[in-house]
Amino acid sequence: MSKMSGNPEAPLGSERIQTPSTEETPFVASSPPLSKMRLSRMLRESREAARMTADQVNERALEISGTKISASTITRIERDEWVRPKLEVVELLLDVYGINNLAEREEYVRLAKEARRKSWWRNYDDVIESTLIGLEPGASRIRDVALTVIPGLLQTQAYTRAVIAGAGIVDAEEIERRVEARMLRQQILGPTAEGPKYWCILDESALRKIPSEIREQQVRHLIDIQRPDLRVQVLPDSAGLHAAVAGGFTILDFAEDSGLVYTESAASQRVHEDIEDVEAFDLVYSYVSASALGIQESVQTLESFIS
Repeated sequence: MSKMSGNPEAPLGSERIQTPSTEETPFVASSPPLSKMRLSRMLRESREAARMTADQVNERALEISGTKISASTITRIERDEWVRPKLEVVELLLDVYGINNLAEREEYVRLAKEARRKSWWRNYDDVIESTLIGLEPGASRIRDVALTVIPGLLQTQAYTRAVIAGAGIVDAEEIERRVEARMLRQQILGPTAEGPKYWCILDESALRKIPSEIREQQVRHLIDIQRPDLRVQVLPDSAGLHAAVAGGFTILDFAEDSGLVYTESAASQRVHEDIEDVEAFDLVYSYVSASALGIQESVQTLESFIS
């Protein structure tokens, strides 16, 4: 495809699965998990600026409103371990921290309301983890370094099914729900979507692992989606032991906040927020990018896999 449309798998014809309409599952450049993460950080910074311990916060909350906010609750909030922020709790904490400026308070409340929204992927909680999916819509740019598997945002349906089957999942209904969720996720990259720019550095070894019966379709997809704000560069075997050989990662940049890095293993998903960690991954990305082929050379390499 030269452009990704509202249905990212249109060229696949009869293989296309039915997906919920965008009227039912709106794709906007917002991210409730990101808003919740920002709110947690801002509340922690506000408590620290007020020079209060969690126990002191609880004591002050009791004085102001007779409401208890335990130290453990405050810890969960500041670690972003709460599920849906309660507006009354957020507003009480603002009172405790002495935040009286109306515009400043409105920003906290706005983030709390955004964090409470139910996102489309919540309908797929039974089959997917939403850590990365929840952060992607709010990013201004996503940079992937993928070593063995083509990233989900670039997969065809057939390749997605192969990856899911490779993970040992055999239930047909579960497979189709996972495929459906992944195709919905890709809509943030549509040319009319208010989504992020996307740059991917793809190790050549990932191309060799594509099953032969679906290789042409998947590789052709990688060629056709190239455009100024969506590019795929191949990291050739000749790069040898490159800077990211220890593992792939995803860097998410945000227009109004510091960046994050997402890493994943068989055992866990992790979001790296510390500035030092983000800078370290950013440096590795720079090194790997320098070793990757240019766009034209990358397209030529991709074409060699289907010629």
